[in-house]
Amino acid sequence: MDRELSILELKKLNSNKGLISLLSKEQINVERTLRYIEYERKLIKLQTEVIKLQTWAINNNERVIVLFEGRDAAGKGGAIRRITERINPRHLKIVALPKPTEDEQTQWYFQRYIEQFPKAGEMVFFNRSWYNRAVLEPVNGFCSDKQYQTFMGQVNDFERMILESGIHLVKIYMSISKKEQSKRFDELRSDPLKQWKMSPVDERAQELWDEYTNYKQAMFEVTDTEKSPWRVIKANRKTEARVNTITHILKRIPYDKDIII
Repeated sequence: MDRELSILELKKLNSNKGLISLLSKEQINVERTLRYIEYERKLIKLQTEVIKLQTWAINNNERVIVLFEGRDAAGKGGAIRRITERINPRHLKIVALPKPTEDEQTQWYFQRYIEQFPKAGEMVFFNRSWYNRAVLEPVNGFCSDKQYQTFMGQVNDFERMILESGIHLVKIYMSISKKEQSKRFDELRSDPLKQWKMSPVDERAQELWDEYTNYKQAMFEVTDTEKSPWRVIKANRKTEARVNTITHILKRIPYDKDIII
């Protein structure tokens, strides 16, 4: 490090969080530690606002859906954990649906997602959503071209009905580079506590990178509408992505910012 630290920066480094962060890595990195302390400060402030958002939803019987899409290993789950870790778990639901059952495969495609929709006063976070059919399924051959085309022709009307029913819908796409995805996959493979996260779909993600890109762009062209827009979050740096994600959710939903908690 080739600059002189300010008194405020020295105080941050000398705090409990600063010392833990500074000494938790084999190689000391002061700038990274300062960024992490600032991230923690911002995160607590934003999480306080998320508590206000949830309180507003409970008090006013509001219903909220936040869906997360993005490349494999883009940090969707981590962002959801940071958003929800301080709020009342009785009034939220995190949905990460598995492969559809045989019965579900015979239903209208959107049906199993509708069954997860929020009741009054509830917030639902989808870690992948009905947009599986826009990108993941066609890329990996999990749906026919007819099923894909049917979905693309129905999804905007489906979301219009969601909004007209009074549900608040926020759509987030977390974007990472091919190099960063490869790096995260290597970290998952080498960590015994996280190896379970790697699936056969993940293993092919780098090979199919361009196909994912083409379907992603087609999805944006059709479904990034004025009433139901996408917000793309650059997620190569996880801490910045989480701050930007929460900030966007708070801006999109008209909750009472002056509520007392």
